[in-house]
Amino acid sequence: MSIVRLTFLGTSAAAPTLHRNVSGLAVKADSDLLLFDCGEGSQRQMIRFGTGFAVDAVFFTHFHADHYLGIIGFLRTLGMGGRETPLKLYGPPPGRKLLDNAIHLGIEKLSFPVEVHELKGGEVLDRGSYQVRAVRVDHRVAALGYCIEEPMRPGRFDLEKAKSLGVPPGPDFGRLQRGEAVTLPGGTVVQPGEVLGTSRPGRKIVISGDTRPCAQLIEAAKGCDLLVHEATFSDDEQERALETRHSTAREAGGVARDCGARRLVLTHLSSRHDTNPKLLLEQAKESFSGQCEVAFDGLSFELPVRE
Repeated sequence: MSIVRLTFLGTSAAAPTLHRNVSGLAVKADSDLLLFDCGEGSQRQMIRFGTGFAVDAVFFTHFHADHYLGIIGFLRTLGMGGRETPLKLYGPPPGRKLLDNAIHLGIEKLSFPVEVHELKGGEVLDRGSYQVRAVRVDHRVAALGYCIEEPMRPGRFDLEKAKSLGVPPGPDFGRLQRGEAVTLPGGTVVQPGEVLGTSRPGRKIVISGDTRPCAQLIEAAKGCDLLVHEATFSDDEQERALETRHSTAREAGGVARDCGARRLVLTHLSSRHDTNPKLLLEQAKESFSGQCEVAFDGLSFELPVRE
């Protein structure tokens, strides 16, 4: 992926507030635009924060209303805009039934094909320059987290070494950088390993969806560059977190610590913490010493490549 940009469309749990919409996250990955959840009002947030509507796929973490009702209006808006290219919708069961209803709600037929796919934990979707892997998580209903991951990247190209070996500047440089051997005019073969440094890990982003801390998510998120984890409650709401199968901010910090995440972003906040999430941030930081922040609607950043 040449670019990875995240834009938080909604960061509130259960219901919108004056300051936060319900769940929605737009991810620009290379030329793709992906949505992770599409709560009510997500399309307005997309206009507000400039993501555009050219969505290639929508991934639902689960089918509580605050995570998917926005898809109904969004599909109609895309149809009115003249979309013709297919749109793929993914999620856990009973996604096929619920999303089929959403697609066919209304009088007019959509102007473009919509493909609905139910996923199970462990399934991997190959999207060319990256993969999206579904991860089974622990919520009150069937729910998934998602891992977006690049393959290993080639090491840095040593320009001076290539020149010293007689490789002419131009297309042969590109071939070596792509891992292809190059044969010089005199018959000498230059291997990529002679001019490339150690391979570098690709970027890895993990989105928890709604969940209790769970081993499957920790394992999937090992060494990730970014963990986006729900933090619905604070310490004094632990009983409520257990009852509703959500996480506290401290527990989200523990997941980030245990998986070795480089950065943690907290989202899906109870309305109690709507305008003052300072307590959640403090409690998460007591579990996790890495970079940590609380998302807000409109938070947008690019994830740099790992060196």
